[in-house]
Amino acid sequence: MTGITIDVVRDAGADPAVPLPSYETSGAAGADLRANLPDRGTLTLDPGARALVPTGLRIAIPEGFEVQLRPRSGLALKHGITLPNSPGTIDSDYRGPLGVIVMNAGTAPFVITHGDRIAQMIVAPVTRGEFREVSTLDATDRGAGGFGSTGRT
Repeated sequence: MTGITIDVVRDAGADPAVPLPSYETSGAAGADLRANLPDRGTLTLDPGARALVPTGLRIAIPEGFEVQLRPRSGLALKHGITLPNSPGTIDSDYRGPLGVIVMNAGTAPFVITHGDRIAQMIVAPVTRGEFREVSTLDATDRGAGGFGSTGRT
């Protein structure tokens, strides 16, 4: 599998015992991100609440790539834990703290413990479009059909 190198720096005060993002299996597309809480404690998300969970990391993504943040499927299914802006995009020129906006869409409070896997990150190539104004668009079978116009809604 071809890869690229992502340089990582820990924030001042971050717990160095919390692992860097890692792929948990040989076929994993997403590297798991972990909570790196400043007090090394816990964070409780009540139903409907959201919080910016720190990872204690800053990353340098090579130009021509992005990192996408996505929910972990097990947390979503079992507890309703999701990322409200999923997929979140981290641009190659961002060098600030890497935080994850986590939301509890479940029915019970959810406790995030220091070091817990909270999201996954995907490294992806970026293609930039060139936008041009035209007077008409080409015709397609679907045309201007809106939501649900291609089948069962």
